[in-house]
Amino acid sequence: MSEDGAGIAVADLSEAQARAELSRLVDLIARADTAYHGKDAPILDDATYDALRQRNAAIEARFPTLIRPDSPSGRIGTAPADAFGKIRHARRMMSLANGFTPEDVADFVTGIRRFLGLAEDAALAFTAEPKIDGLSLSLRYENGLLRHAATRGDGETGEDVTANAREIADIPQTLANAPALLEVRGEVYMAHDDFAALNERQAAHGGKPFANPRNAAAGSLRQLDPSVTRARPLRFFAYAWGELSEALAATQSDAVARLAELGFSINPEMRRCAGLDDMLATYARIEAQRATLGYDIDGVVYKLDDLALQERLGLRSTTPRWAIAHKFPAELAWTRLDAIEIQVGRTGALSPVARLAPVTVGGVVVSNATLHNEDYIAGRDSKGAPIREGRDIREGDWVQVYRAGDVIPKIRDVDLSQRPEDSQPYTFPETCPECGSPAIREPGDSVRRCTGGLICPAQAVERLKHFVSRAAFDIDGLGAKQAEAFWRDGWIATPRDIFTLEDRFGPGQPRQLKNREGWGETSAKKLFEAIEDKRKIPLARFLFALGIRHIGETSAALLASHYGNWSDLRAAMMQAQDTESPAHADLLSIDGVGPVMARALLAAFQAEGEEIDALADCLSIEDAARPTSDSPVAGKTLVFTGTLERMTRAEAKARAEALGAKVAGSVSAKTDILIAGPGAGSKATKAAALGVEVMDEDAWLAMIGAD
Repeated sequence: MSEDGAGIAVADLSEAQARAELSRLVDLIARADTAYHGKDAPILDDATYDALRQRNAAIEARFPTLIRPDSPSGRIGTAPADAFGKIRHARRMMSLANGFTPEDVADFVTGIRRFLGLAEDAALAFTAEPKIDGLSLSLRYENGLLRHAATRGDGETGEDVTANAREIADIPQTLANAPALLEVRGEVYMAHDDFAALNERQAAHGGKPFANPRNAAAGSLRQLDPSVTRARPLRFFAYAWGELSEALAATQSDAVARLAELGFSINPEMRRCAGLDDMLATYARIEAQRATLGYDIDGVVYKLDDLALQERLGLRSTTPRWAIAHKFPAELAWTRLDAIEIQVGRTGALSPVARLAPVTVGGVVVSNATLHNEDYIAGRDSKGAPIREGRDIREGDWVQVYRAGDVIPKIRDVDLSQRPEDSQPYTFPETCPECGSPAIREPGDSVRRCTGGLICPAQAVERLKHFVSRAAFDIDGLGAKQAEAFWRDGWIATPRDIFTLEDRFGPGQPRQLKNREGWGETSAKKLFEAIEDKRKIPLARFLFALGIRHIGETSAALLASHYGNWSDLRAAMMQAQDTESPAHADLLSIDGVGPVMARALLAAFQAEGEEIDALADCLSIEDAARPTSDSPVAGKTLVFTGTLERMTRAEAKARAEALGAKVAGSVSAKTDILIAGPGAGSKATKAAALGVEVMDEDAWLAMIGAD
């Protein structure tokens, strides 16, 4: 059975399912972004889009090694349209991380305290304001004059909509007593009453009505003719800033108040909150009056009030660490569970999926839901204790389905009053439905796995599909469908067979690829050329392509960077089989490599070493790239130990990695510098014995120019 990850909760995805889901989500989100940001014609409702983004983020959080180069978590919006001029933002326009529950908001606050090293009782204020459902806009003022206006675009470059922005009454053309350089950022929106009147005018003139106020606002701002924008009732709320020649204030709340003094409209519902309880109370208040605000909102935005602390927290790739959007909840629906099916992944995981009578949930028709694992279906945990009030889930049940942060629906409840009289508890299979091999469950594992290995067709074909995936070998003309077809017909059994395909099915052979249905001489020739082109492969991609459990893109890159080349890495894997060896200690010292990942890596090289070596012999594996930063720690391996007094460990690690250094968790012969605070202990002793350079926190900060 082909495994695509659909219908499986994030918590229960296998690595293959996660990889397939990320591929699917990348495509869906990219198309939705283009429709929403580039064409003002969304193809998904907000709840569905948020759920897609949240599922993508959740999968990446659980499988950080699978994060794709084209991940939507590393992208903001979409590229600006060619119809408009382009403006590069002096400071990137970021998006916001999303939260969906009070627990998410609590985690956000706790994470800030942890990053900054603040005690639980330390005062920490936030602002809370409605999240406007409109179009982001950046306004650049120089010496008090509006010079240009740009949409967010992809975060780096936006569309030049200056002429249209000048037609919006809420946007001042000149400012008095403003900084010499001021970029004001906010949201263009349309009020409900204005939207209704606009649609009435559209209908009266035979025009197509707009679907919602956000579409109307975005379409009105992105007109090539400014006179059309002038006729549309657009409004603007200011809530942030970009490049500044001087600070507006010391806090978020005072800076927004300063924007109001300069003549900008700010949201009257914005509040300064003293802590988590106050934030959640403000959320509840805004949610309760959502229908009476007169404009669309889809949540509440919290921002850390102290701008100096915002600066210390800094940014992730696309979102600030000091802000979060607390989104409003999704919908619920009841439907019939028609069947429970089992999907088998590349690592042998048996994942149950509920096949549902189609039902609309949150604006989307769904027909499957995750059932997590066999304990979830049985309504008990691995020790037999009841979960979800002890209600088991059976075929034929009426179930309540919900969509929250996860795009894949989940089952919240079972209506026992509608359970058929002849209903029987579901019996989870103890053999693989694909190959019949025993499916066992190891102690402490919630997942039952097929023991068939490569004799299991589901596992064998999924390994091949992984090998040719975009983040692995990415062979043009040999995608998942082609790999599965070649495997089914016995043309390819293992990845190594790909590189002998031309020898076995090329010109002069009894059976030739060009004669297969759907192929021809030209397409066959192109595939053989594409395969030949991929014989040269970067070390990190090669490692990822092997499909070793727990080794995704990020961890493959870590290993490649640490060992540098295939020869050294392969030798280290042989030596590290001895758990008492320096090679094993060195492996575990890599920051991001823990005991579970190390065991999986070493087990793969022990069990499949000959096959891996034979594959490597067919290839030219490129050495890992070396850091190009000119910082004094670029390319060096650092270890932090003891108590850091001027920054938290997380902040120090982030600073070092930004300068091109590698941060390890333990001292080894490959450690270049140990930064030791008070209470350094055994790591300092080991560093001294190995001759590793040791410095204190002050010396470290002086070295990187941060003293």
